[in-house]
Amino acid sequence: MADGAESGQAAVVGDGNPPQLSKSAKKKLLKQERQAARKAERKAGEKERRRADIERRRREWEESLTAAPSQEAREAMLAARRETRLERVGKRVEERGARAERLRRAAEGGQKVVLDLEFADLMRPNEIHSLTQQIMYCYAVNGRSATPAHLWLTGCSGEMGTQVQRIPGFDKWIIEKEAKSYLEAFADCKENLVYLTADAETVLDELDMSKIYIIGGLVDRNRWKGITQKKAVDQGIQSAKLPIGSYLKMSSSQVLTVNQVFEIMQKFVETKDWKTAFFHVIPPRKRGEAGAANDDDAPEGAANGDIDKCLEEEVDDDEDDGDGDEEADVANKRHCVRSENGKS
Repeated sequence: MADGAESGQAAVVGDGNPPQLSKSAKKKLLKQERQAARKAERKAGEKERRRADIERRRREWEESLTAAPSQEAREAMLAARRETRLERVGKRVEERGARAERLRRAAEGGQKVVLDLEFADLMRPNEIHSLTQQIMYCYAVNGRSATPAHLWLTGCSGEMGTQVQRIPGFDKWIIEKEAKSYLEAFADCKENLVYLTADAETVLDELDMSKIYIIGGLVDRNRWKGITQKKAVDQGIQSAKLPIGSYLKMSSSQVLTVNQVFEIMQKFVETKDWKTAFFHVIPPRKRGEAGAANDDDAPEGAANGDIDKCLEEEVDDDEDDGDGDEEADVANKRHCVRSENGKS
């Protein structure tokens, strides 16, 4: 999990099972489950509102087309709509080309960042789904960055491999995808591996281009505390934590989601300012700010818009040329990825 995966890590006992939860830990887990239920309810409501908005716009378009005073007027309306769509397609193609070029340059000399996906056997299906969403967000953020990282997925096999393969457009991603571990992928430069974990003693003051930073891909709801630090120690590689405590006081633990850690790193590369990066990414509720009590899904809610953007960018351009409703097509694609990953 790194300074970054959702919920805490947790020390492994001798038989490989997580320890029994204390009364306070159980209380915290129940609170997290209630928050997750409220979050799911809000997301369902937002999804329904989006569908209703698409249907409303489609109905308004059909009504305006029907109300046109003549056949010539209707043909003019259709032609104008097609022209607008063609312009949108052209802009999307241009943006996609620029993004691809940035990512190709990053593969030649960008900061190497690894998402370690070797924890699938420690996660529940809904947690694997959450991690998949976080990976999608990391890729979307990286693609929009002016200075993207050279992003790697390692341990991309088994259940995690199956889940990421279901992401629309994943086969087109400009990213390194390795079924083997990062130790195998970087066997010739093990001394440059640095595992980011909230339990590390070393504080990361700067990003070193010669280093390969690893973010643990673990969403565990506070069951496996300390596991990424233990992994780093067992493997004999360096570990470090983000300097969060030097710039703000967290309302709970300093453990963040995978996508939050990645975006903080990207923001620091852009601004060279940790405080700016932290305040840009970490939601108010995590920073303990007043009035943030209802911000239960700030990080994931923020990510959803970028995930949708990522999906939209992978829609084939020729789908925009028809007379069907483009927004409905994109909505259907979003629905497919969520359904395949276990959401209705």
